Amino acid sequence: MYIQYSMDQLCLPMDLETDISENHLVRVVNSAVNRLSDALFDAAYPGGGRHSYHPKMLTKVIIYAYTQRLYSSRQIAKAVRENIMFMWLAGRQQPDFRTINRFRSERMKDVLEQIFTAVLELLVEEKYVQLEHYFIDGTKIEANAGRYTFVWKKAVVKQHAKLQEKVRTLFGAIEEAQQQEDAEHAGADLLELGEASELTADRLEQAIQRLEEQLQEKPKDKPKDKPLKKAVRLLRKDLLPRLQKYEHQEALLGDRNSFSKTDPDATFMRMKEDHMRNGQLKPGYNVQIGTENQFVLGYSVHQRPTDTRCLKPHLESVKEKLGKLPGTVIADAGYGGEENYAYLEKEQVHALVKYGTYHKEKSRAWKKDIGKIDNWHYNEEEDSWTCAAGQKLAFRYESKTTTESGYEIHTRHYRSASCEDCPLKTACTKAKGNREISVSLTYWRQKNEMRERLRSEEGYELSVRRMIEPESVFGQVKKQPGVPALSASRLGQGKSRGRMALPCP
Repeated sequence: MYIQYSMDQLCLPMDLETDISENHLVRVVNSAVNRLSDALFDAAYPGGGRHSYHPKMLTKVIIYAYTQRLYSSRQIAKAVRENIMFMWLAGRQQPDFRTINRFRSERMKDVLEQIFTAVLELLVEEKYVQLEHYFIDGTKIEANAGRYTFVWKKAVVKQHAKLQEKVRTLFGAIEEAQQQEDAEHAGADLLELGEASELTADRLEQAIQRLEEQLQEKPKDKPKDKPLKKAVRLLRKDLLPRLQKYEHQEALLGDRNSFSKTDPDATFMRMKEDHMRNGQLKPGYNVQIGTENQFVLGYSVHQRPTDTRCLKPHLESVKEKLGKLPGTVIADAGYGGEENYAYLEKEQVHALVKYGTYHKEKSRAWKKDIGKIDNWHYNEEEDSWTCAAGQKLAFRYESKTTTESGYEIHTRHYRSASCEDCPLKTACTKAKGNREISVSLTYWRQKNEMRERLRSEEGYELSVRRMIEPESVFGQVKKQPGVPALSASRLGQGKSRGRMALPCP
């Protein structure tokens, strides 16, 4: 009536692999890591002491654990003892949670980039990717930091300047007191401070030391200088530590506007997840990824909230890892700009990167707007523009602006001869005088070339494909609670495809 059941009976075969299906994700992870070279891990193991667990075994366990949404080292160690898939990957070895945590936080951190590159080489060999199309996009991921632990650059600079002025005022009072008491010490310390802009914690420390030496050198028969001692105590206990704090904060800020006290690398940004609907700033990072067939070919983490200034450093990191840039770079309008277009031209990369007004230019209202210079004619020989009314705008002068990265933008300024009797003036401009325009001819040329590429059959197809390439990967990353900020590649084998997440550094 019942199938024979006995817990004391030894069953054959005893190989765990027989209980794992051929297309299971655990086999994909096992196959991928086995193809990595052992030399990748040698640098993380200097030798000496007792034998270590094999790094490939630990790598397999951690990667498969991440695909199963297991991130706690204790939960992973428990799965190695109880879960058949983990037991098979570990070869029935049972590393404890400390070993797992130490491996991924210390040893694997040094070889993460090499492992990521090796996985990409595997994808290329298996022809999952061809490095032809590179779809780039970015997303903001909230940092694991306090939302109200912000430090603002404007406040730090303001308080720093106030503190410097307070120190100089105090030293001025000390100098005046010294002049009255003993002319020999007049101005000896204040002059060493230099200007207010040059006042640093090191200079103040030296000045305080000289004042302390003066107090010790005073003859014992003279009365104690209580005001000077009080001033030195104020400098040592209050002003100097605050000056050191402001200098440290300015060093952490760099070119950023803010950082978090609990995570100094995080910058306060506006997130899409705004449950209070008030544009609340939260500590986070701007994560950039590039995909092909939804496999992540490159990633980078930035402290800048806008995507425009992240394109160049991201592609530079990809070029360093892969040895070259992909054939075609596809991105949305957040990356469109003269500096980025110039960089892509310099690297001889075929780009399909939209600019800010690309979609607006398709509207009927834009095409009928006679005030837009896109609807005007430019005479290259005369270097002049002709408006809708037939008026010529002649060149006046050229200005130059330099970006933070050192790129120079040359803007040419034009003005019409007379717009007083023009019947189209009210529709062309709201200015009272003659019409003036400022144009970067380089950017204008770049936009015209990009417009032709984007409106071609290939450009339209790749632009539509970009909407589902990196966005779906970001969706997978954000769907998993507690997932590390940098989820790397997806690996596939046959009809079974699964996402492979490498631990973040």
